[in-house]
Amino acid sequence: MPEPRVAIAYDCLFPLNAGGGERVYRRLAELFVQRGSTVDYVTRRQWATDAPPASFGIVPVWQGEIYDADGTRTPRSAVAFAWALFRHFLRRRGRYDLVVVSTLPVLNLFAVRLALLGSGAFVVADWLEVWPWQKWREYAGALPGAIAFLLQWLGIRLAHLHTVNSDFTGARLRRYRRGAKPVTLGLVDLVDLVDLSGDEPGAGTDRPGDPYLVFIGRHIADKRLIDLIPALGEAHKALPDLCAVIVGDGPETSRVAARVSELGLDSAVELRGRVSDDDLRGLVQGARVLVNPSAREGFGLVVVEAAAFATPSVVVAGPDNAAAELVVDGVNGYVAATVGPADLGAAIVRAVQAGEPLRASTRAWFEKERVSRGLSASVDQILKRYRSARAR
Repeated sequence: MPEPRVAIAYDCLFPLNAGGGERVYRRLAELFVQRGSTVDYVTRRQWATDAPPASFGIVPVWQGEIYDADGTRTPRSAVAFAWALFRHFLRRRGRYDLVVVSTLPVLNLFAVRLALLGSGAFVVADWLEVWPWQKWREYAGALPGAIAFLLQWLGIRLAHLHTVNSDFTGARLRRYRRGAKPVTLGLVDLVDLVDLSGDEPGAGTDRPGDPYLVFIGRHIADKRLIDLIPALGEAHKALPDLCAVIVGDGPETSRVAARVSELGLDSAVELRGRVSDDDLRGLVQGARVLVNPSAREGFGLVVVEAAAFATPSVVVAGPDNAAAELVVDGVNGYVAATVGPADLGAAIVRAVQAGEPLRASTRAWFEKERVSRGLSASVDQILKRYRSARAR
């Protein structure tokens, strides 16, 4: 059986967008190409002249903003991109054998499935997250949340195969569709993209200089960066020299800066904004710990990226935080029970005081996990399921 002709549908593209989902889909495209497939990455236009270089085809079908001022995806952009996907795949019904569709937002799946109905194409729905109704209501309000949950419930019944980024997302998906057998993507080897030059990430465990923690991510409410500031103040009681370097920006940046001043931590917190890849690498390598207090992570790739540089992580337990699945207390960091200053501050102190032994075990954890939880094996599983379906 020849290798399938593949399309990947998502409205963001790495490195123009630097989130975990974008890295997953780009790497999927590259791995399908390595196996002999032709690949179209169907996305939105974000470049003025030429598309970024890639080993696969980049096909823009729509252009526009997808986030509002608070960093939340807008319904209007979701509908517009889904309509563009529908038109693209309807015109090319015979072009693709296998289509991977991001369900963020879920309208993408409806558009692609409807356009390809009866074409024989094998549709794979990738679920970065699966939310219960209560979470949708909290996120979008009672009526919009109910509609979103219903669309999610229906979408889980549409695809030929589902992929997920974590075990708890897989468990949630099976709750809404008994008998579903999703493929859990192995994402640990995605850290190869941290260093775009292709060199191996540094494995040193020494941390000379003043101690600091690092936060990396968009400054939006779900990341709970605002809660890191009082936790740093709590950690200062045991570690008065500890500082924080905060990377990224977003709608919460001004609130965070105000909180820093309010707590008298201006000399201990540096809001670095966006940085180059080289600077980011240096910051992660030099940090005593990476702190990710996020309430919601579909995978938590930043934890793995930090571990590649022997930097442990502190995350916060929660029903929507898959990053907590990646951290083993005392092995590659610590999981704080809550985001409260006492709990989060104590976890930070434990990670910093653990010192070199924790950094060494963090790096060892990464080396083990990158072999056993790689995306390459996941692509083989997808292709196996595709060929099995075609052989029926």
